[in-house]
Parts: sequence; structure tokens; C-alpha cells
Amino acid sequence: MATTIDSCNAVQATKKKHLGIPEAIFVEDVESFMKQPGNDTADAVLRKLDEQYQKYKYMELNLAQKKQRLKSQIPQIKQTLEILRHMQKKKETTDPMETHFLLADNVYCKASVPPTDKVCLWLGANVMLEYDIDEAQSLLEKNLATASRNLDSLEEDLDFLRDQFTTTEVNMARVYNWDVKRRSKDNLLKSVEKS
Repeated sequence: MATTIDSCNAVQATKKKHLGIPEAIFVEDVESFMKQPGNDTADAVLRKLDEQYQKYKYMELNLAQKKQRLKSQIPQIKQTLEILRHMQKKKETTDPMETHFLLADNVYCKASVPPTDKVCLWLGANVMLEYDIDEAQSLLEKNLATASRNLDSLEEDLDFLRDQFTTTEVNMARVYNWDVKRRSKDNLLKSVEKS
């Protein structure tokens, strides 16, 4: 009983992991699959499978864009955390910190920053908030952990999506080959009837 519940939970966890991505079902027996309602002709089935394949391609494009965004975001968060740690060390001293900051693309300006316990962080959507260095550090560490977790989840979703591509492509090939065999058999029967 416990094993059944555990296996059901594992199946549910897998389905939840890839929520939003429909699973492609492998067509084991093409003959019985083609007799199901809605599968009138091989062309109609191939169109459905191609439509499903195109949806998977679209999902892959979106996931790849999210992955790229996260891959660029993670190093930025790490760099900002590094700067905050450096500022944490410098806030105990009275010496100003000499640095360069980005003014525009590839344009930097030299600055002298007095010791401080406050920093401003860009949160996105043209929003900047002032934080204590400790609060900013904990926020960025939380954001880094979330971004890393999201990247891992995206990797898993992309792997799952690649499996769906393969299954759909194999199904398309199997249905197409079934149709070719059926047509050649029909043509053979017609030629035998004529002779």
C-alpha cells in the first residue's frame, strides 16, 4: 500500500514539475491508434502531430529565452554581492572607497564613495530602493538562490521538452510509414483485381 502511494506521489511530482507542457504519448500500435475517433486519415493525424510539434518548438523558444535571461542575471547578482561584501568591510574605516561606476555603455566615471551602511538596488521596472547593506545582501542572496533554482528547473523542463520532440517525431514517422505501407498494399490489391 505504501509503495503504491509513493509511486503515485512520484508520478504527481513529475507531472507538477513540467506543468504546462503536455506529454507526448508514444504510439505503440499505429493500426489501433488510427482506428480511434478523430483519426480519420493519416494526413489529419500527421497535421495534428505537426501542430503539437510546433507548439513544443514555441515552448522551447520561450524556455530558452528565460534560460538566457537567468544565465545573464546570475553573474550580475554574484558581482553585486561581491561589491556589497567589499562595502561591508570598508564601512568600518573612515577612508573613502575609490571606484569606477558605469555611466553609460562602455563609459565609466571615477568616484570617491565615503563609508556608508546604505545602498540602492535596482529592482527592475525603473524602481530603485535604498537598503541597509545587510538587508541588501540577504535580499540578493535570496534572489541568487531563486534564480539558480529557476535555472535548474528550466534545464529539467527543456530536457523534458526534448523528450517530447523525439516522441512526436517518432510518432510522425510511424504514422507516415504505416500510411505508405497501407497505400502500397491498396495499390497492390487494385493491380491484382485489374489483372
